[in-house]
Amino acid sequence: MLRAVWNGKVIAEAPRTVLVEGNHYFPPESLDRRYVRPSRARSLCLWKGVARYYTLDVDGLTNPNAAWYYPRPSPLARKIKNHVAFWRGVRVEGTPEPDEGAGGGG
Repeated sequence: MLRAVWNGKVIAEAPRTVLVEGNHYFPPESLDRRYVRPSRARSLCLWKGVARYYTLDVDGLTNPNAAWYYPRPSPLARKIKNHVAFWRGVRVEGTPEPDEGAGGGG
């Protein structure tokens, strides 16, 4: 199980994430919505599209724009649509569970 942790709270938890450019993108349903609120911030990635952000609020502390997601990613990045990645002190801990039915070899 993988967890995104900030200020001692689990912000997101999932058995698997989508790994892109070293960032774990958590499925949208794994996000604990008690700790996030939409931000007005936006940024542009030339190959993924326009990112939107969440600010984290945990036990009276705020971490502005500490999570981002792509609501309408480019076709090349469609696997991360609405998946959430973290930075600014949010730690990703744990080990992903193996994909069931994944073949060996390599």
